[in-house]
Amino acid sequence: MRTRKLGNSDLHISELGFGCMSLPLEKEKARRIIDLALDANIQFFDTADLYDKGQNEQLLGELLHGKRQKVILSSKVGNVWNSDGTSWHWDASKQHITRAIHATLKRLNTDYLDFYQLHGGTTDDSFEEVTDAFESLKKEGLIRAYGISSIRPNVLKAALPIGKFDGVMMQHSLLDRRPEEWFDFIQDNGASVITRGTVAKGLLTNDWQTRLARTQNYLTYSPEQLRETLTALSTESDSLLATALHYNLAHPAVASVIVGASSPEQLQQNIEAYHALDTLPLERLKQLTKADQYTAHRS
Repeated sequence: MRTRKLGNSDLHISELGFGCMSLPLEKEKARRIIDLALDANIQFFDTADLYDKGQNEQLLGELLHGKRQKVILSSKVGNVWNSDGTSWHWDASKQHITRAIHATLKRLNTDYLDFYQLHGGTTDDSFEEVTDAFESLKKEGLIRAYGISSIRPNVLKAALPIGKFDGVMMQHSLLDRRPEEWFDFIQDNGASVITRGTVAKGLLTNDWQTRLARTQNYLTYSPEQLRETLTALSTESDSLLATALHYNLAHPAVASVIVGASSPEQLQQNIEAYHALDTLPLERLKQLTKADQYTAHRS
């Protein structure tokens, strides 16, 4: 498993990262998945305090007990569960960020976090205040680097020039190429891209025909366009999943591709796909897919 440098930080994260959101809460089932990831030298694990109301962080902390020095831990902040537990609200204040980190560290059973991300953001947020909060946490040794998880161009334009953001997590795939317009901007501001949604809800896997039968459309793809595109993409290699993973990794702005799994079998498929592809018909893949751009939240 190769690693790549995250922004201007001293972190080198595995090209495949593990997204913990879909991790089953049953400990032994989750343990098998995490152990498989570690055996494959996946060392970048991403969670959030929002997931399962903190239980996801706590479970990950338990499963990684005694293995802290082998992994790069990432979590997110900004979404706060309401007291009734049925919804959440947004809070990007320094007060909340500096309070939330301690709860996250306790749940993860660690005294520091490698990477801390703002879990969203709006143009109403004070990114000077957000940056001040993250920089204070760095000085205290509570985090090593920070970033933002957002697909809003206006938020990225407001945030990145202010702080020393080392990473931007964005939904990106062969079927969702909207972020590509912003990759150079992100790099120019010293950050790397971490992609999520790389398999486009399973459409970019070797089980794409089954997933397609249950899908009406995807973003700007009509059902007919989706079938035509996936059929064409599937002919470009023996594994559509391998093509999808390596397409994202082909861009120098991308540091890691996040994959999730609710079973060891799902994760094993991603690991095998990562190791499967030697060459990538990059220009051909671009010809077969839409180079869409974000239409909302641009200014």
